[in-house]
Amino acid sequence: MGGPGDPPEGTPEGGPAGGEDEYRSVVFDESFVRAARLQEFSAQERLADHAPAVRSRPPLRRGLSRQALVLVLLIAVAFGTAIYMGVRHPYQDPANSGPPAEPLRMTVIPLAPQGKVPGASDTDQLYAHSPAAQFRIGAEGIPLPAARRTAHFSDSQVTNALSIAKDYIVRSALYPEVLMGKQVRPVRVLLVPDQLDQFDQSFGHPAADGRHAPTGWLVRFDPAQAELADRKIRVQGTLAAAESDSSTLEVTADHTFVYALRAAGTEKAGEAAKTSEASLFTVRRELHFRFDRDDLRLHQAQLVVSYVQAGPLSCADDPTNRLRPLLAGQTARTGGPAGTDPYATGGATALCGTLAEGAQPKV
Repeated sequence: MGGPGDPPEGTPEGGPAGGEDEYRSVVFDESFVRAARLQEFSAQERLADHAPAVRSRPPLRRGLSRQALVLVLLIAVAFGTAIYMGVRHPYQDPANSGPPAEPLRMTVIPLAPQGKVPGASDTDQLYAHSPAAQFRIGAEGIPLPAARRTAHFSDSQVTNALSIAKDYIVRSALYPEVLMGKQVRPVRVLLVPDQLDQFDQSFGHPAADGRHAPTGWLVRFDPAQAELADRKIRVQGTLAAAESDSSTLEVTADHTFVYALRAAGTEKAGEAAKTSEASLFTVRRELHFRFDRDDLRLHQAQLVVSYVQAGPLSCADDPTNRLRPLLAGQTARTGGPAGTDPYATGGATALCGTLAEGAQPKV
């Protein structure tokens, strides 16, 4: 029955031991017999069927071991997790995660001076005698307010929305390469994918239709006409965040930017730069941003409203593509803005305002 050896469950109680080792090979307990792979036929079975003396026994079914059960359970859990992640993937394409973004609605209003534009060779003097005397310099003029959680957004999410909005404002109104029309990418990369076509069309084919004005997306001057006389741009304004629904945060930004400008090419003119007068140019921008949770995670924004007032400008000049500031000593050209055809569809009403005397420096 498989050779000599100890029974599977140890030496049976009362079995031979010590000096009776010669009998160990012929003493079997019940467990040893049950474990045998061969079974002897009875005498009656051998006489009736003329069968061999022994027959093979079917293997005992002991059931799955504990390790096998744990392995099966782990495989089932992993399979279920894979199915769940496939149905609800945390990194799905944000473009397909919600309704498409609305197109940006923009308004750009030039402000014409009532007389000659004041100027001075010292930009600090210009700022000191203007309403921007107490404005901060650059991004310091765009402080983040205290973030408070809303019903469906945490403190950190509100702070993130405010930070993205500030980042957009800084890149679109304070970067010198953007102001001079050399780059647009720093602004473009912050927009949601649904608005990129509108952004590209605005710069590829500018139009005064309230949808495709580059100056609605960012501040940029005509580099053939003006350049920065001082890179320390003065800024003042406010940022505010509010929840519009359970899945959307809205940020409203209202800032005034004051730039010191002078005639283009003065910087390369050497000694002439010391005598060239600079003047101040003011831009007020009211921007409305919208964020969902994917936007916050991907550091991108949907810009839904852009309202811009800028001057001194001539109403006769089109501010759609680039701003053409009136510089020190210049006056606005006669004539109003381009005519508006009330029978034409898809256009926007041409607007122009007057720059108040109090908005100019007193020099």
